[in-house]
Amino acid sequence: MVRFGVIGTNWITEAFIQAARETTGFELAAVYSRTEEKARAFADKHGANRIYTDIGQMARSGDIDAVYIASPNSLHAEQAVLCMEHGVHVLCEKPLASNAREVRRMTEAASRHGVLLMEALKSTLLPNFGVIRERLASIGRVRRYFANYCQYSSRYDAFRAGTVLNAFNPEFSNGALMDLGIYCLYPAIVLFGKPSDVKANGFMLSSGVDGEGSLLLKYEEMEGVVQYSKISNSYVPSEIQGEEGSILIDKISQPERVEIRYRDGRTEELTVPQSANSMKYEVQEFIDLIGRGAKESAVNTHARSLAVMEVMDEARRQMGLIYPADRK
Repeated sequence: MVRFGVIGTNWITEAFIQAARETTGFELAAVYSRTEEKARAFADKHGANRIYTDIGQMARSGDIDAVYIASPNSLHAEQAVLCMEHGVHVLCEKPLASNAREVRRMTEAASRHGVLLMEALKSTLLPNFGVIRERLASIGRVRRYFANYCQYSSRYDAFRAGTVLNAFNPEFSNGALMDLGIYCLYPAIVLFGKPSDVKANGFMLSSGVDGEGSLLLKYEEMEGVVQYSKISNSYVPSEIQGEEGSILIDKISQPERVEIRYRDGRTEELTVPQSANSMKYEVQEFIDLIGRGAKESAVNTHARSLAVMEVMDEARRQMGLIYPADRK
C-alpha cells in the first residue's frame, strides 16, 4: 500500500480520493489544511488518521509515502519541493507550476532526492487517448490538430457580480489557459512534440487573468489550433486531420468517444471501455510507478510537462499575462 497525504481540501481532492479508492494500493493516511478545523472535518469524512497544519511536519513525519497536491497553482512548486526534500513522492495537479522556471526547480529536486514526480494530467492516461496514439497512423500524414475546450466557469457569475474568486485571481497563477488550455496543449505535445513556434491571443479580464484565448502551434508539416474559454461554452468536438481521414474526439479533456472518418466515406468506431471515474487512471499510473521504483511517467514525462509550460509561458508573454510568481 502507498500511504498518501493530501494537500488541499476542495472538490478536486474529494474526486481524487474517490478515484484512488477504485485502484489497488491506495491508502489515505494524512490530510493537510491551513486550519485544524478544516483538516479534521475532511479527515473524518474520508477516514484519514492524521491531520497536519504544517506541510513540512507532514513530510517529515514518516506517516506518508506520497502526497497529492491540489493547492492553488502558485503554491505547487514550493510545496512539492518541500515534500521531495523529505523523500516523499509527489503527484501534483495540473498545471505543474506557475512557469517553466518552477517546473525545472521541481524536476531537479525530484532527481536530486530520488523520488517520483508526476503531473496529474488525467486525459493522456485514459484508455481512449491510448487508442488515439495507437491509431494515429491510420489517417495518413497529419496536417492539423484542433483542440477545443470552452466551459463557462461556475465562478464567472460571481466575477461578473464583482467578486473575484481564486479561479480568476492572478495571485494564484490562474486563468483560462492554465485551467483549461492545458488540456488542449498537453495531448498535442504527447502526440507531436513541442511546436517550433506559437502565436497566441487572448481576452484579458479586469482581474488580470485571461478569460479565453486561442493558440496557433507551428510544426514542420502541420499546425495545431487550440481554443479555450472559461467565459463561454462550446459544443464542438476536437479532431486530428490527416490526409486519409480524421480522428474525431468528443472531449479533449476527457475522451469518451473516438472515431475515424475516412476520406472515402467510411467510419470506424475506436472507443474502448473506460471508467466513468476518469482520475482513476492517473492514480493507478502513479502507484504502479512507485511500485516499480520509477522516477517519472513514460507518458506524463518531466520533459513534456516542461515543454507544455514553456509554450504557456510564451503564450502568456504574447498576451501580456504576468503572474506575481513570474517576478520571484
